[in-house]
Amino acid sequence: MAIEYMDPRAEPAESVTPYELSADGEALTIGLLANGFPDSVAFLDAVGQSLRRVRPDVEVRAWNKGNASMVADDQLMGEITDGCDAVVAAYGH
Repeated sequence: MAIEYMDPRAEPAESVTPYELSADGEALTIGLLANGFPDSVAFLDAVGQSLRRVRPDVEVRAWNKGNASMVADDQLMGEITDGCDAVVAAYGH
């Protein structure tokens, strides 16, 4: 009897679309927005550390929305958009 190994990965249903946006500059500030789920802050801390390893000149600023069931209010969104060139928003579980 022969053993057959199956690859569980499916073929993508959608074609790959290149990501064309960029945030590049001398004084680049990247915001990290955690949504309040457990580990969302820890995950984004790791993202921030990785960003600093790749681009030591980047300033990383972090926010925690604090409650995953609530939308970010206008004040928080204004603070983030006024102070950042790009934002990574993430959640944890």
